[in-house]
Amino acid sequence: MSGPLEARLAGELARPLPDAVRAFAAALADPARDVAVLYYGSTLRTGDLSGLLDFYVLTRRPHRRGFHGAVERLLWPEVSYHEFEGLKAKAATLPLSVFRQAAEGRTLDTTIWTRFVQPAAIAWSAGDDEEVVQAVAEAVKTASRYAAALGPQQGPPDAYWTALFRKTYAAEFRVESPDRADAVLGSNAGRFADLLGPAWRAAGVEFSEMAGTYWPNKRGLPGWALRSALGKPLNLARLAKAAFTFDGAARYAAYKIEKHTGVALEVTPFRERHPILAAPGVLWTLRKARKS
Repeated sequence: MSGPLEARLAGELARPLPDAVRAFAAALADPARDVAVLYYGSTLRTGDLSGLLDFYVLTRRPHRRGFHGAVERLLWPEVSYHEFEGLKAKAATLPLSVFRQAAEGRTLDTTIWTRFVQPAAIAWSAGDDEEVVQAVAEAVKTASRYAAALGPQQGPPDAYWTALFRKTYAAEFRVESPDRADAVLGSNAGRFADLLGPAWRAAGVEFSEMAGTYWPNKRGLPGWALRSALGKPLNLARLAKAAFTFDGAARYAAYKIEKHTGVALEVTPFRERHPILAAPGVLWTLRKARKS
């Protein structure tokens, strides 16, 4: 059943996108398997497609079987790197049912509701988008509950969202500092300010508001200690799993290394097939390049 929040998010998710982004999403999608491809992240915010595009591919069922399927169900998503018509992208793949469970806050994961309270768009769809809109709405509601719990007793909307993003960034294993979270809010400050009240109402958070200052009732809000303590270990477990299951890991690593160091690495067939075994040679190449 849809309400004002879902209607608002449906409009956001249907935003116009560059043809190149939609073509990339369509190339990633398998109509026989997938429900939708979500586009999010820094390139959506800035429109600069020279960076790494971020997609979430939502499937009807786990896309691996056997041992890999069992691992996928425990340590989702499946991550892969792709290049298409001059663009580069990282794609995370997981079933829509798992995405929604995490969005509702029924797992210890923080990544889904932290990312999808931020702007996103449906770049490809197999048909009816209602389930996807509902799942994203759940992410927004969950994030708003934690914003109320982690934010001040009273304050403007940005105080609650800033508290949320700083805490969740600090809880995850990230290269960026928690201050990086401020940039997420800063580029969409008006959107987040307008979103807080509707999100709290949809999430059942009682609050008062006067002249742009909000007072949430903090009774019954979710706790943070356990998710904060387990955030980095969970991320590290996913990174360890990705070392063996990340499709295109060598090409992704080469892209990141060149972006951050200026050193272009050749992606040989050996490095493509065995990125872990090739790592010492890559590090040796980098050391020589930096000394020269």
